[in-house]
Amino acid sequence: MAYSSTVFRQLVNLIPNRQFHDEVERKGANRYTKHFTAWNQLIVNLYAQVSGKKSLRDIVTGLNVQHWAWYHLGLKNISRSQLSYVNARRDYRLFQGLYYHLFSRCVSLAPKHRFNFNNPLHVLDSTLVHLCLDVFPWAKYRERKGALKIHTLLDLQGTIPSFIVVTDGRQHDLKVAKQVDLPLSPDSILVVDKGYIDFTWLYELHLRKVFFVTRAFDNCSYKVIGQHGPADGKTVLNDQSILLRGSKSYRRYPHRLRLITYFDEITDKTLTFMTNNFQLSAKTVAQIYKARWDIELFFKWIKQNLKIKTFLGTSPNAVLVQIWTALIYYLLLAFIKFQTKYQFTLLHFTRVLKEALFQKVDIIALLKLSPNHFKLPHEPDGQMVLLEI
Repeated sequence: MAYSSTVFRQLVNLIPNRQFHDEVERKGANRYTKHFTAWNQLIVNLYAQVSGKKSLRDIVTGLNVQHWAWYHLGLKNISRSQLSYVNARRDYRLFQGLYYHLFSRCVSLAPKHRFNFNNPLHVLDSTLVHLCLDVFPWAKYRERKGALKIHTLLDLQGTIPSFIVVTDGRQHDLKVAKQVDLPLSPDSILVVDKGYIDFTWLYELHLRKVFFVTRAFDNCSYKVIGQHGPADGKTVLNDQSILLRGSKSYRRYPHRLRLITYFDEITDKTLTFMTNNFQLSAKTVAQIYKARWDIELFFKWIKQNLKIKTFLGTSPNAVLVQIWTALIYYLLLAFIKFQTKYQFTLLHFTRVLKEALFQKVDIIALLKLSPNHFKLPHEPDGQMVLLEI
């Protein structure tokens, strides 16, 4: 049966445009604009993400070929100079706000995380996006290298970012974590690596009734005040209640902590975890820390499948517009996956969308087709384990 809207138009219809237009009006983002509005900018940049375009010329050429579909999208005349101008000057925070509007819709549909407890579970980490310092002189990282750093709070309910901060590559992860107000509700569990260990900050989380799980330093000084749980002699070697030793450490965290010594049979390594959660079993705490790997898979996926490593503009605003548009596309994919309980990987879904972008076919019908129907290249094992939900 013929379908009246293109696949791309159906994707655009999922964007909360009312909230977006309200924000545009509030910020006056369309002031002095005759043709290329904020909505047009969003649509064109989203098209570049979905189709994998590598340059402004590629974008304009691709849209001109599909000129017949413009009336579906509300587009008018498009030129490289227009797109370059608005990306450099229209505030990227407009698209940042749209991301969080879409996130609030998406998280309500996300499946629960794989653990048998109801605490919200988050992972905090960052990744570097390397840039050419000659082209992006404002993104200095080393003496002769440029980079951006994307600090991400990943909600493991659906594997979607609940909070993102983009800084230059020199910003330390812990400094950013201490400066921002992380959206963590009481009883949340936050997983971080050793780079985030600052006992003042961890105690602030404790006072907010937020649980944390991290690795302990090898030279951490403490005194044992009791055994919290039994050791099984195989994987759980020790489960102790401790207090930090030393006037500075104890003053920064004057409360008991839990220290778990765990033997990982898969890697043949002994690991020591530190947490302020005394309810969960030692094995569960170890499994929670292992879930931190999901954020590494997330970073790997977005770098391989979204346009966040090569940029259409060189100004800080143009780069941030492209990053937030890429993340909006990621949420749209996740939203469809959650709504339809899509059985295949997100990588396969992106390939299908790219090929059928301007076809007039129901997007649900595309989702029902198996990967074998398209004869797509083999997807490496573990490519998108985090979104096989």
